[in-house]
Amino acid sequence: MLKEFIAQKTFMLPPKASIRIIVDTIEYCTKEVPRWNSISISGYHIREAGATAVQELAFTLADGIAYVVAAIERGLNVDDFAPRLSFFFDSHIDFFEEIAKFRAARRMWAKIMRERFMAKNPRSWMLRFHTQTAGCSLTAQQPYNNVVRTAYQALAAVLGGTQSLHTNSLDETYAIPTEEAVTIALRTQQILAEETGVANTIDPLAGSYFVETLTHQMEEQAWEYIRKIDEMGGMVAAVERGYPQAEIAESAYKYQKQIDSSEKVIVGVNKYATDHSPITIWRMKPEIEQRQLKRLQEVKQTRNNPKVKESLQQIRKASQDGGNLMPHLVNAAREYATIQEICDVWIDVFGRYTDPGYF
Repeated sequence: MLKEFIAQKTFMLPPKASIRIIVDTIEYCTKEVPRWNSISISGYHIREAGATAVQELAFTLADGIAYVVAAIERGLNVDDFAPRLSFFFDSHIDFFEEIAKFRAARRMWAKIMRERFMAKNPRSWMLRFHTQTAGCSLTAQQPYNNVVRTAYQALAAVLGGTQSLHTNSLDETYAIPTEEAVTIALRTQQILAEETGVANTIDPLAGSYFVETLTHQMEEQAWEYIRKIDEMGGMVAAVERGYPQAEIAESAYKYQKQIDSSEKVIVGVNKYATDHSPITIWRMKPEIEQRQLKRLQEVKQTRNNPKVKESLQQIRKASQDGGNLMPHLVNAAREYATIQEICDVWIDVFGRYTDPGYF
């Protein structure tokens, strides 16, 4: 029953189809909107699933390598699209490890672009990245501790050189954040930016023996993962074999065992645990949901449905014959086709993806 439920309610593209759409996006943006950041190469979801810092680093860069390889195979010049690639990382709670991870990522990507892909434009070598503090580190117990966790994680991201930052709210383990919680999260990074001075110096921990050594160690361990992935034939082949999924699952299991045994201390959970005062939780009013459903129905009734159907047929044809999907996706959006309607076309054409060994 559970397997059938998941198959009905979730949708993931097979890896090769995903790569196809990513390269379509890169190609379209390079030609039509060259100053747009075409894609964000994310490691956040990898870390949130239980990966270690090294695994997040390695698998994210391996994804980036796969995208660049596919774009070059499409016929694109690396220096035409690489300057607009961006990355998205998690900032977890081990302060110096996270700083080292960010530093290693920049160093590794520059080496990959210069030596592996022979990029000539210095902007192609740059790893520009956004950081979000670790949602998976937040606790329902003693939720005000999450303000402190988020502040340290944000500081690590800044010291590691992030270009932009998202700070999580203290109540996100319960619900969508309240306005008060969101404001505290915003003020956390504003205090970092405006009061502490930590953003005034590029790579302020450079030269520290500890930080430099840790950066080097993380880089070497991440290179080892990338070498294994290359031996498998690249990230697409590795995902199809279930390699990164298995590595992440094993790391998540070990981490949880450490918490359960109190080998890993989580303040307020397995040490210094006390009752906490109740907090205000944001709850969506039923009328909001009904209002949104009504608006959706109105859109579907008032849009040009023959045009919507035609646009979806264009997506289907392009999906089948290999044409670039982006112009058709843009056209479908202009006709108010929904994301689900577009995904339904892809389900028919590409099928659903299930991890090897799932269930």
